[in-house]
Amino acid sequence: MNGIRTIPGVSAIAGAYDAFLIDQYGVLRDGRGPYPGAPETLVRLKEAGKRVIILSNSGKRSMENDHRLAELGFEPRSWNWFLTSGEVAWQMLRREAETGGRVARKCLLVSRDGDLSPLKGLDLVRTENGEDADIVLLAGSEGDINPLSHYEHLLRPAAERGVPCLCTNPDKVMLTKTGDAFGAGRIAELYEELGGKVRWIGKPFPDIYDFALDFLGRPDPARVCAIGDSVEHDIAGAAAVGLASVLVTTGILERQSDEERRLLFVEHGAAPDFILPKFLW
Repeated sequence: MNGIRTIPGVSAIAGAYDAFLIDQYGVLRDGRGPYPGAPETLVRLKEAGKRVIILSNSGKRSMENDHRLAELGFEPRSWNWFLTSGEVAWQMLRREAETGGRVARKCLLVSRDGDLSPLKGLDLVRTENGEDADIVLLAGSEGDINPLSHYEHLLRPAAERGVPCLCTNPDKVMLTKTGDAFGAGRIAELYEELGGKVRWIGKPFPDIYDFALDFLGRPDPARVCAIGDSVEHDIAGAAAVGLASVLVTTGILERQSDEERRLLFVEHGAAPDFILPKFLW
């Protein structure tokens, strides 16, 4: 991992960047709650005059995540915007409806904890089966409750009919209270395996970065740094749009060796500029 610098804390690089795009799960928190020191580090970064966007592959809308992070003890004023892939998808679907005419469509929504926020305010009517769906929206996974075969049975009729699918949470692994489980991204892969077509929204795909950089006023990419725990999503996504990146070795890579991480850099064609053991100041 030549050229990659290991840093003890965010303060070591804070002066080099004006804005930070920070992942949620695996950096700030796991499936149980905040990592020790993470809420305080976020506050210190904001107090240093940095603009902070929490950039998350959550199928839920931004406001839902804002509230949840605050309930976990994070200071709401320590970030400028909580941007989720679910929010990006909602905004895109709203714009498409406005430009293409308002025609209600039946949507098969796959989410977590009964969350219906991805559909609120849109001309989409929820259906619970794939036989009559006009669109499939993969916003979350209950892979810690249901086996993958459950989703295969649910989605096969829609995939075989060629129903378009939108995946608003590309993460293939998610952190839960009981450990790792397959995420919505794995369900989207299953949809493709069944013959369906998927439009992916979230890291590492460009739409979410366009929204984030627009919000920041299109700054010099060299002055923006992304912090995440996934090579496939956070590091590759940042590299694709010309941003610096920090790989935090908590989260999904916590038990991996340096060599295993190096192989991931090769596999995904992207390496971080920095490695940070934990999100601490």
